[in-house]
Amino acid sequence: MREKLRKQRIDGPTPHFFFGNIPQIKRLQSQFQSTTEQHKSASISHRWPSTLFPHMEKWRQQYGPICSYSAGNIQWLMVTDVGMVKEVSLYTALNLGKPSYLSKDRGALLGQGILSSSGQIWAHQRKIIAPQLYLDKVKAMVNLIVESTNIMVKSWESRLESEVAVVSEIKVDEDLRSLSADIIARACFGSNYAKGQEIFTKLRHLQKVMSTMTAGIPGFRYLPTRSNREVWRLEKDINTMIIKLAKQRLKDKEGDEQDLLQMILEGAAKYEGGESLPSKTISPEKFIIDNCKNIFFAGHETTAITASWSLMLLAAHQDWQDRCRAEVLDVCGNGALDASMLRGMKTLTMVIQETLRLYPPAAFVIRAALEDVRLKGILIPKGINIQIPIPILQQDPELWGPDAHMFNPQRFANRIVDACKNPQAYIPFGIGSRVCAGQQLAMTELKVMLSMILLKFQFSLSPTYQHSPAFRLVIEPGHGVALLMRRI
Repeated sequence: MREKLRKQRIDGPTPHFFFGNIPQIKRLQSQFQSTTEQHKSASISHRWPSTLFPHMEKWRQQYGPICSYSAGNIQWLMVTDVGMVKEVSLYTALNLGKPSYLSKDRGALLGQGILSSSGQIWAHQRKIIAPQLYLDKVKAMVNLIVESTNIMVKSWESRLESEVAVVSEIKVDEDLRSLSADIIARACFGSNYAKGQEIFTKLRHLQKVMSTMTAGIPGFRYLPTRSNREVWRLEKDINTMIIKLAKQRLKDKEGDEQDLLQMILEGAAKYEGGESLPSKTISPEKFIIDNCKNIFFAGHETTAITASWSLMLLAAHQDWQDRCRAEVLDVCGNGALDASMLRGMKTLTMVIQETLRLYPPAAFVIRAALEDVRLKGILIPKGINIQIPIPILQQDPELWGPDAHMFNPQRFANRIVDACKNPQAYIPFGIGSRVCAGQQLAMTELKVMLSMILLKFQFSLSPTYQHSPAFRLVIEPGHGVALLMRRI
């Protein structure tokens, strides 16, 4: 595969026969992180992509915007050329799917759910899940989101009152993670956070364990290492709990509920009945487990992380915090927040968009060539995986201007297409037919969460806050987000 690419003048670093370029990647990361520690600054820098992914910056400069490298037996074509990104976005055939390592090396977390499957299985899952997250459905969830957020806000108010202090430190990220989990559980699964708490806790633990494991080393996932044994245990526990949730729904015969869980259960039944699907590569039970895990994980983790980054940036930029608060007060007045008010929050939307530009939860858009594919005149051999590093594109000065590494929501004042030279460079929700099905829900949740916090609190960064973005399958604050908060 690499030779086919080389003949088309696409090259990359020489890989080890077994580990690929993993040793070089780890060495570069170690060198860069030790250098960063020595020159640590008290100020917040948004130039974190070169710290977390120094190999990508190095190889991009050395081999060009389209280059190849290997992670064990996984062959990557790294793409930072926006023309190629556009072609990947416009490619709708099912022979450009997701890499198999997602359902194998990351199988305990993702399985063959909507995030990791390909072909007809993925198309069937998308058909079931996407309509449940369309804007009209999301608008009907706003009151529920407000109720859940209000519980968290009141808990913060109680905490401030009990401490009898004008200003108190609150580490907001765990509370936001619990809030987002509660919203997903109630809106999509007819449950609540209290019932699903153990699932979310174990998924979070599983995510942390898997983020330290390197995908692509042949046979590694079968070895009884400490981390693998922990993964196997967590996977078994999570699967058991999800099946219990599904069986309880079937037992209660809540067919009129018509939430996402109900649609997944019905989708599994249709899948079992055939419906023009390929030979069974996934059982109905696994269909239910994998898609529930995908929604539980992606549906709450990414939104909570973006809310945390947004509050961090608003705390660091008081002028934008004041502007957003004034807008929310103007839109809401003294009335309760409802779905019709969210469209009027243009400044807050700009802040969220800029947060997603600087700190996208997903680090990569990835695709797998399931057959030979031709993109931008390049023949991509079957088996090659395309990797588009989102943060590198979204902080490229050639596309975003000299302030590409700075927090400037004003760039989104008109439209996303006017924010940079090429709109294909802004892809926090992914691209093409596989764009995030839950982006409307995520944006709605973020507007509600942030507006309700802004109405009740003024906040700044705590002196204890350490700015260290970390890659744990998603981009998250390495040490959490600690804010000094006072009631308004």
